[in-house]
Parts: sequence; C-alpha cells; structure tokens
Amino acid sequence: MKKIKIKLPDGAVREVESGTTLAEVAQAISRSLGKAALVAKVDGQVCDLQRKVEKDAKVKFLTFADEEGKAALRHSAAHIMAQAVKHLYKNVKIAIGPAITNGFYYDFDAENNFTPEDLASIQAEMERIIKEDIPIERMEMSREEAVRFFDGQGETYKVELIEGLPEDAVISLYRQGDFVDLCAGPHVPSTGRVKAVKLQSLAGAYWRGDEKRKMLQRIYGTAFEKKVELDAYLLMLEEAAKRDHRKLGREMDLFSIQDEGPGFPFFHPKGMVIRNELEAFWRKLHIKFGYQEIKTPIILSQTLWQQSGHWDHYRENMYFTQIDGEGYAIKPMNCPGGILVYRTQHHSYRDLPLRTAELGLVHRHELSGALHGLMRVRSFTQDDAHIFMLPSQIKEEIKGVIDLFNTVYSTFGLSYHAELSTKPEKAMGDDAVWELATTALKEALEDYGMSYKVNEGDGAFYGPKIDFHLQDSIGRTWQCGTIQLDMLLPEKFDLTYIGEDGQKHRPVMIHRVAYGSMERFIGILIEHYAGAFPTWLAPVQVKILPITDRHVAYAQEVAKLMQNSDIRVEVDDRNEKIGYKIREAQVQKIPYTLVIGDKEQESRSVAVRKRGQGDLGSRKVEMFIEDIGKEIDEKVNS
Repeated sequence: MKKIKIKLPDGAVREVESGTTLAEVAQAISRSLGKAALVAKVDGQVCDLQRKVEKDAKVKFLTFADEEGKAALRHSAAHIMAQAVKHLYKNVKIAIGPAITNGFYYDFDAENNFTPEDLASIQAEMERIIKEDIPIERMEMSREEAVRFFDGQGETYKVELIEGLPEDAVISLYRQGDFVDLCAGPHVPSTGRVKAVKLQSLAGAYWRGDEKRKMLQRIYGTAFEKKVELDAYLLMLEEAAKRDHRKLGREMDLFSIQDEGPGFPFFHPKGMVIRNELEAFWRKLHIKFGYQEIKTPIILSQTLWQQSGHWDHYRENMYFTQIDGEGYAIKPMNCPGGILVYRTQHHSYRDLPLRTAELGLVHRHELSGALHGLMRVRSFTQDDAHIFMLPSQIKEEIKGVIDLFNTVYSTFGLSYHAELSTKPEKAMGDDAVWELATTALKEALEDYGMSYKVNEGDGAFYGPKIDFHLQDSIGRTWQCGTIQLDMLLPEKFDLTYIGEDGQKHRPVMIHRVAYGSMERFIGILIEHYAGAFPTWLAPVQVKILPITDRHVAYAQEVAKLMQNSDIRVEVDDRNEKIGYKIREAQVQKIPYTLVIGDKEQESRSVAVRKRGQGDLGSRKVEMFIEDIGKEIDEKVNS
C-alpha cells in the first residue's frame, strides 16, 4: 500500500497509508484528538473527517474551539432540526439551513404555523435523534440525478437550488438515517457529536430574500459541544436582555429613535452628557498623541466620490442631492475630505508623519430590517484619523495607534484581541509594498507582545488591516477599532511629498478609528455597564436627598458648591419618604447619593451612599468634593 505524508500545524509529519480517513489519522495522533476533532482543514479546505487522504497534504484538525469547528457542529444541528420537523409534521418542504454567528436556522414551508410550544416538541425530537448518534454520510450525484431525487420527494426548493448550478456540477448530499439534504458540507461525523441544543425563536423569511416570493417560517437555534457551555451562553443572553441599550436608553432618558427619522438617533440631554464626555476625552487624548483636529463638509461633489471609487463601489449605500444643477452626495466616509485637507499644502518629508483626526458625521443607507438601536443606524459619527507618513515610519506609527487604543479601551475596562487581515486575491499595489506593510503590522503587534489571529487573504483590496475586537463585562465581543493601511487613495488623489532627494514621492496612508462609531460605542458602553456608568461618565453624578423641607436650603447650598467644582448634581426636594428617594436613586443608577438631615446640617457634612457599596458614613462636604473630583479626573472605571 502506498504511503503518504501528513504535515501537521506544528511541523510534525505523519506517514499513513493512502486512503486513510481523516478520522483515522486524528485517532492515530491521539485518542483525545480523535474524540475532539469535528472536521479538518486539508490544504486550506475544510472537510468531513470521513474524507480519505490520497496524497501528501497539510492537515489541521478543527475542534469546537475553532470557528470552522463551531460552524460545522451548528450546521449539523440545523440538519438535525430539519429531520425532526419532517418527523413531526406532514407535507413540510425544507429550504435552507446554515450555521450563523452563535447558532443556526432553517427555513420551512409548512401547512401549520409553528408556535413557541412547537419548538419544545421539535427540540425533544432533536434530542432523540442526537441520542441515537446516527452517522452523517456524504453522498455525491450528478445534477440530473439530484434533481430527480429531490423532485421525487416533492422538495421543490432543493430542485430550484440544484437547477441554478452548472450542468456538469457534482452535487453533494448528506444522509443521516431517513433524512437526506442537499448540502456542500462539511458536517460532524454523527448526530451524537451535537451534545447540547436549544431552539430559541421563530421568524418569517422570504424565499431567497425576495419579497415577491413565498414567506417561509424560520426557526432559530443554537448548539454547543457541552451542556455547561450552552447553559453559560443562555445565561449570558438573559443578562444581555437586561442590559439591552434600547431598553436602558429609554428608561434612563438617554436617546430615542423616532418614526420621523428611522435610523437617525435623537440624543436627549442626559445622553448628550455621555457623548460630550466621550468627545472631550477623545480630544484631550488625541492632542497628547500628536493629532490635529479637522472638520470636513457633510456634502461634497459627485466628482469627488467618483475619483475616490465610492461612486462605483458604494453608491447603493449613499444619499444624493443636487446643488446648482450639479450632483452632490452626503458623505458615507470621511477619508476623501481628509485627503483634500492634505492637498491644500505642499509637504516635505520633514512634515511627516502628519496625523489628522475628525469626529465626522457620515450617512449610509441601511435596509430598515437591519436597523438596531444605536448599533446599526443611518447617520453616525466616526472618530476617524488619517495619518500620512514615510514608508520607514509605518511600524512606529502603528505602535503609536495601538498605544492610543490601549489607553482608550483600558479606560472603560474593555479587554480586546486583534486580528490581522492580509492581502486578498484581488488587490492593487506592488507585492513588495504589501510585504512591507504587512510585516510592519505584524512587527508592531509582536513588539507589544500582543497575540493576534491572522485572517489570510481577508484584507481590503487597497491594503492590510488590524481589527480590534472588544470584550465586554459579560463576555460578548464587538468589533470597534480598526487600523487600515491604504495604497489606493494616495494613488487615486496623486498625494505626494518632497523627499530628501528633492523628488516627489507617494506617502503611505493609515485610516484608523478607536471608538468606531460614536453612537455604536455609546450603545456598547450602556450594555457593558448595564447603565451604571462610572462617575466621570454618569449623566448625574450626585443626587442630594434632603429628609424634610427644612433641609432643602442646605441641600441646595451643597449642590451649588458641587456645581462650582463641575460636578453634575441634582437635588430631590420632593415631599417623599427618604427610603423611597434612596430606592429611586438606585434605580436611576446614580453613583453617589447624599442624605441630609438635622445632624448633617448642623455639622456641615453629608451622609454618603455609594452605588453598589451602600452607606459610607458621614463626610465633610469639602472632603467629599475633593475625593469625587479626584475620582472624576482619574476616570476611575467603577
């Protein structure tokens, strides 16, 4: 029997007989790997473990810890759900059922309307199928055979999908017991590998997203390898529902979305306090890091967007108008405006790096179904910065940006991981420049001792990038910060500087955002803190509670002293019991509550209660003002 070589990610090489399955290779490496592997990547392609290896290959076994492993397990769960539905309900036609972020769904054409009660029955049948541990087997047919097979089963949606494939295509199907589905795969070896499932919700979905086609019923679910992981995820979802920024934003009177402006947020006074604090922090930090702030117009000429490439590649997401009979567009991005500012002057190599920053309002057309509170809107402010530099300055500038990002995210108690995306198949620019840029990004990350994931071929066509994924207080991740190297726009706009040799040269350009979108970042912070903002960010920092009417004058005197020290303070002088006032201040998530009665008035002090800690005892007013002022200045994250 012919021997072949399997090269593993750690460089080790295994010799196996040609025709050995990937499952057998994993088992031969170790029993634990054989048990944990769900699928494998062979020469870059993700495959089922039943696949036989016929020639020398690079192989990486993927577990639930890998994104491809999660996707395969959840895709298999979608097939199990379709099988369960077919078992329980007559005359059901199946459409599509992919894995998605954190779960899966399947679309059904069914005579009966599914209800939440049906989900419990479907899940119970799924669990029975999982317990049977049915092998999931790949089959292949010609296009003609596959059409005949699914047509015989009345699966019209599958027939339509197959008929859209080339005539000479080899069609893959997957069988698990009495259920066969059209699918490219890959899948886990058997239904028993899907250890824990939960069906979550119902929705309607037009076939192929076309509102002129039939509305199907979509069932969403999630799946995990272990029940403990599923339970933790469901607990996180419960906590996330409590922290929903739309709910808290309404309860705390921070912002609203009106019918007259769908996707265009209205910030209320308390929301503006948070926004202004974030902007003030941003400005102070950028001055410290050597940036100059600019402001560019919201509406710019159509010719500019044609030159930048947005007209050809982004037009469906833009808004337009006419001025003096000429075409104009509302900007969806700030970069062309920043480039025009650079071009207003001639630059020498001595001027570089030039760092310009802008809190720029942009507008992008989003479909109404995609809008989501502050997280997905049609107008938002990007904290853009554009850095123009010499090629030799790339590494140090990237390190400077990472240093700034570290300062921003640590201030809010947000940890993060970085992902580096490299040159895609279709890219512009010289390979040597790409190599220089990518190496500079890698070295900057490594100089920081920062672990990062490489997304091969996932960079923008104009340059490599680093994305920063923030982790909030309940473990969710959000993509916010981005550093992009751009080799396209300096060329398109003929940007130059005069080098030491007296000749014109092309600068390197970096685009970067720290918050990403001001609106989205505020939404993330609302959920991260569950509305309990640290003192420096809180819309109301101190609430003063006089016990009776005779204490109101002193309470107002204390409030005036605090206002003079730039502390945001309110006096609750309503004729209510003190216990009620304290509870209401707690509901409003006020950082500090000061109770004033006869004792405090006589001693010129206040009784301090701190959110989350309760009664801290009596303090002199001046001392309290000094301590809270220090907490605000240092931006203590609690």
